[in-house]
Amino acid sequence: MKLVWTIAAFGSLAWYVLLTGYVAVRGAKDIRAMLARLSSRKENRT
Repeated sequence: MKLVWTIAAFGSLAWYVLLTGYVAVRGAKDIRAMLARLSSRKENRT
């Protein structure tokens, strides 16, 4: 029974780490895209 809980714990930890990494990468891409759009909009005004 201890083995089952150990596998469940490590599986949950791995899922959390992967999901957090995925969200961080997607968020960084979104922020870069937003900054690029703001930058291009600023350049078009001048």
